[in-house]
Amino acid sequence: MSDNWLDLLGPKARREELASLTAEREGALAEARWAPLRELLARLSDIKASSVDIDRASISIGQPIDLNEEQSQRLRAALEELRPWKKGPFSLFGIDIDAEWRSDLKWNRLADAVGSLEGQLVADIGCHNGYFMYRMLAHGARAVVGFEPYARLRFVFDLLQGFHRFEPLHFSLLGVEHFDLCEESFDTIFCLGILYHHTDPVGLLRKLRRALRPGARLFVDCQGIPGTESLALVPEGRYAGASGIWFLPTLSALRSWAKRSGFSRIETIFSEPLSVVEQRPTAWAAVDSLEHFLDPTDSSRTIEGYPAPWRHYVLLKA
Repeated sequence: MSDNWLDLLGPKARREELASLTAEREGALAEARWAPLRELLARLSDIKASSVDIDRASISIGQPIDLNEEQSQRLRAALEELRPWKKGPFSLFGIDIDAEWRSDLKWNRLADAVGSLEGQLVADIGCHNGYFMYRMLAHGARAVVGFEPYARLRFVFDLLQGFHRFEPLHFSLLGVEHFDLCEESFDTIFCLGILYHHTDPVGLLRKLRRALRPGARLFVDCQGIPGTESLALVPEGRYAGASGIWFLPTLSALRSWAKRSGFSRIETIFSEPLSVVEQRPTAWAAVDSLEHFLDPTDSSRTIEGYPAPWRHYVLLKA
């Protein structure tokens, strides 16, 4: 298998443009502001895992026995430097990292619908530190390309890969806005927790549809609101304490977006309120989280007075 994820794309992909954008983004990793993270990775270059288990709720890389006392202390100090850990959980050489988001709960909701990914080229949009990429690989994917424009998360992914390298996993610093350059390339695309952060969700879904190979599928997890009508909330400012949120649809509205984007088969997988069991502060993510952004007198409302968040999961096929 090629080390270059661009070689895995379909014949209609615009590789030269993608290669140019990739080189520009990769080059930025050498900037002085990222020197501390480069040095952190270098400090841990001698630590290697004797075993891994990626088909479990907490991605397990390495065992305590792999490390001497000095290495163990050095690893823990480095992992603490990388806080807050937002996605997980992970178990790294016996150090259990309980992230803010219980990403395993999200994957459990999707797993039956995902089924086997055997032989497939898979895209994970907004892959963060790579948690879901490991779960996708465990379902048999031929290769997984994670798209995440935030350079800091690339260093976290490289840290994990440094402990044990999974050749089929590829991390791209490109974003979802570049998917019109990947025409008919992927067998399955996951768009988890992304759609409501964009000003044109229908246009984004159209880009993703064009990036699917014939007969392929798209999994979408979108934060939204309750209700039976085809409506979307547009917050005036922050929503549940967060900026950069544009459209929060009802499930009906999300299904309408998908239909108007050209998807003819739309299957609802899950639609329920977001729980403080799934998103909460931890020792590894000492941050204000969902519990801080709900009205303390009425948990069905946010602190801004909007309906509290739901999560809608759908499976789409053209």
